Amino acid sequence: MAVKRFVREEQQYIIYTDGKICASKRELLHSDLFEHIVKDFVENLCRQDSPLLDSLGPDVASERDLRRMINILRALSEHPLEQVASILPAARIFTEDRHRYALHQFVERMYDYWRSFDRYVVLLAEVGPSGFKRRPCRAFNDTLVALAHQLLLLYRDMCENITGTHPRIYRHVAAGCNAGVIAASRGSNLPTAYKDILADVPFIRQVWFAPPFVIDPPMNTRTGLFRAVPVNPIEGLRLSGEEWLCYPARVGPLVIFVYFHRRFMGLGISLSNLFELASNEQIAGGPEAVYVFGAPAGHMAEFGDLPTVFFDDMENGLLAAAIPLEDRFGYFGYLKKMILTLHNIVMMKRGRMPFHGAMVRILLKGGIEANILIIGDTAAGKSESLEAFRTLGGDLVQEMKIVADDMGSLEINRDGLVIAYGTETGAFIRLDDLQQGYAFDQIDRAIIMSPQKVNARVVLPITTIEEVLHGYPVDFMLYANNYEEVDQDHPIIEKCDSAARALDVFRDGAVMAKGTTTATGLVHSYFANIFGPPQYKELHEGLAAGIFEAAVRSGVFVGELRTRLGIPGYETTGPKEAAMALLQLISGDQRT
Repeated sequence: MAVKRFVREEQQYIIYTDGKICASKRELLHSDLFEHIVKDFVENLCRQDSPLLDSLGPDVASERDLRRMINILRALSEHPLEQVASILPAARIFTEDRHRYALHQFVERMYDYWRSFDRYVVLLAEVGPSGFKRRPCRAFNDTLVALAHQLLLLYRDMCENITGTHPRIYRHVAAGCNAGVIAASRGSNLPTAYKDILADVPFIRQVWFAPPFVIDPPMNTRTGLFRAVPVNPIEGLRLSGEEWLCYPARVGPLVIFVYFHRRFMGLGISLSNLFELASNEQIAGGPEAVYVFGAPAGHMAEFGDLPTVFFDDMENGLLAAAIPLEDRFGYFGYLKKMILTLHNIVMMKRGRMPFHGAMVRILLKGGIEANILIIGDTAAGKSESLEAFRTLGGDLVQEMKIVADDMGSLEINRDGLVIAYGTETGAFIRLDDLQQGYAFDQIDRAIIMSPQKVNARVVLPITTIEEVLHGYPVDFMLYANNYEEVDQDHPIIEKCDSAARALDVFRDGAVMAKGTTTATGLVHSYFANIFGPPQYKELHEGLAAGIFEAAVRSGVFVGELRTRLGIPGYETTGPKEAAMALLQLISGDQRT
């Protein structure tokens, strides 16, 4: 095997290699990885005081009998149990029915034990003549696909050689690694002080995973704000290339270098469904921000009990952020939202107003077009209403293209029109609020997080970088109100009569919390966007006033959309009725 090293990190196995992992079952069986898995499994049985240990016969907790068991397993990959017993005396006990069954259970449970881990491969392209960078698809086939194939063959051959029978039902489960990356060293235009900290970390150049990719991170909610601090939180660090990887993310028009510790490998790889990877040329040009996700907890202690912080390094023209390597921050929201916070700050400095919302381009039959921006906090009903719109529109809707799913920015062009841009090519969506029948064309490409918990999430690609960066004039700008009942005085869609009134509504940022953070009940956040605007409030106020005045002046429909997603009993009907009202408004059909 060309494995350089493998590590167990919490409930993860990570294999680092510079070539093919295994070309045959024999190579796999005689690898350090196989021995390590067997020993690790036996130690787990001992910790559990498993009855299986007594049923086996040999004392596999002893070094001598464990070594014999490993040799027996190797032989069983090629030969029936009776033949193995004739060669290896230690295997004779397993020819008895009781011990044969225990041996079969040992193999079955060891296989399940291996698969209970999140399993990753890091292909180090800069080492050796691997050609990973030249032919990444072949590289993945030669490593991840080959490993999965050999493991499945090994498991099936062992079981058949023990039992002497063939299964009647074959389940082609994920036997190998869940995901892998090709990582390579790249020169980048980082300031000297940052090179000393970050230069050893390889950049991810390609990502491979086999959907459905399901992970269960340590946390499934986020709490608190991202704070600006007066000192650089990554100063004094030196990140090791053996423990860290960099995902160079295209976030709207920006490039942000996201460095993540291997303990958060699943979360880091999940960025591939949310942000495009930067090109080699963009990496060489350098980032607008750097983010260290998983800094040593001791290093971050000086920033208080909730050290989710960033630093505006005006001297180097760079933003720097960091979050500690602690399980309480092991949630994708901490990764995504800090990245978007950094984006928003840069955008404000460039004269754009960031928004927290969903933007979609809609083309109806008859040539009716509309660019709709729905602004609101997490779980306010933005994406849910738009997906309901897609379903309800049926044949009337010719095309829907996502510009922004969660965050974007607004600017005023030379003609006085408000233009919107996005940030992500993917979406980080609550499974809890997806109604049956809502269409997600890319669900078979999804990464699923904590499906058994409240606030279960899915990350899936939904648009292209071209749509994100194009820039479209806004026709409808609506605030997603998920908490108010609909009545005669509070219609589903209500237009604001002035820019000042609209600013009051959007600035108040009211929402009924749905469990995506630790907040509960009716809460308020500045412009429903705690990711940059409150930290740069004076700058944001001027930008917002200009945007809303331009919107009203140019004829944009500015108002509220009552989704009622936060009202019990309306989780399905609320977004559906909001989508119907929106469809009627756009099409010119005002009937209710």
